[in-house]
Amino acid sequence: MTRSLADKLAPDGPKKILACDGGGILGLMSTEVLAKLEADLRTQHGKPDLVLADWFDFVCGTSTGAIIAACIAAGMSMDQMREFYVGSGRDMFDKASLFKRLRYTYNDEPLAKKLRAELDRALGHQASARYPNAPLGSDRLRTLLMMVMRNHTTDSPWPVWNNPAAKYNQRTRGDCNLDLPLWQLVRASTAAPTFFPPEVVTFGEGSPKEYSFIFVDGGVTTYNNPAYLAFQMATAAPYRLDWRTGTDQLLIVSVGTGNAPKARPKLEADDMNILHHATSIPGALMNAASAGWDMTCRMLGDCRFGAEIDREFGAMVGAVDGKANWTGPKLFTYLRYDPDVTHAGLNALGLGDIDPATMQEMDSIKHIPNIQRVGAAYAQRHVRLADFGPFATQA
Repeated sequence: MTRSLADKLAPDGPKKILACDGGGILGLMSTEVLAKLEADLRTQHGKPDLVLADWFDFVCGTSTGAIIAACIAAGMSMDQMREFYVGSGRDMFDKASLFKRLRYTYNDEPLAKKLRAELDRALGHQASARYPNAPLGSDRLRTLLMMVMRNHTTDSPWPVWNNPAAKYNQRTRGDCNLDLPLWQLVRASTAAPTFFPPEVVTFGEGSPKEYSFIFVDGGVTTYNNPAYLAFQMATAAPYRLDWRTGTDQLLIVSVGTGNAPKARPKLEADDMNILHHATSIPGALMNAASAGWDMTCRMLGDCRFGAEIDREFGAMVGAVDGKANWTGPKLFTYLRYDPDVTHAGLNALGLGDIDPATMQEMDSIKHIPNIQRVGAAYAQRHVRLADFGPFATQA
């Protein structure tokens, strides 16, 4: 029997969280990983129509991960999610006019149009004067949903979610976040600077206190990997969810969009000019933040699967020689899926014919079939329900 959203929000019983990284069209790798998980769960539970919204209680994402999270929360299957990327990837990354390219590379309208249509369809939303499109507070969302964006106006990261108890989701507020269009919040989370124009979101629309903020991609925060942020919001008192911690109470599944350190063995000090820093520092900071939160989750959580992070920290998977791998208690069960898309990583998957560089660009739409191949090969090799322990059999 499918649990209601109210049941999933309640603090009692084990909870399952899915966190999806940003990465543009490379989100298709995440989709293939999740497709394998969905297929295995269908077999495990004997339910051929099971979707991930039936199993997860809380889904969250940044940038392209926000698209995946919102579509899952709306009840879409991974076949539908795959079609979203494969069928619409070229339209979503539609080149902007030459003049506009001085500001950004791609038009936002194809993506905005697709998000409006697909989310409204999945939720069965009937347009009304108050809600022309499905709002964040739609009672047809099947899981708790959180998306990360950056409020450029206030210079702050903004995780926005549909928890009805949250401070800024109170219906007594004239600017209640639950009234905001769901598609627009997803669009805001994907507004990568230089790729897409920013998203202007209006709060308290039509009221005397109406105001607007400018948002850009949530990847331009330290939360391109939102796994720890999701744990924080699920358990810290100010967020008013109050889920219990414990390896038998909380599962966090974190899914990346490909990992490839950009080593430069031939780099000279004189090569590091202003242009070099402008093009390399943002990505370097995002990669470091993603790895940092992964390390935090592996320390605080009982990591059941994940590749080695570095040669000193290792993978931190379970206990080593029967010894705990840190001095505190484990607060949740944790799995991290993130394909290695270096030359060595692709070779290990039997995909040595793929150019690693084409698996490391967020607008690599010419290489969609190969992105799928990487995600599917990685999932086939590494996604195993046995790693989920008792959570695998839970409804």
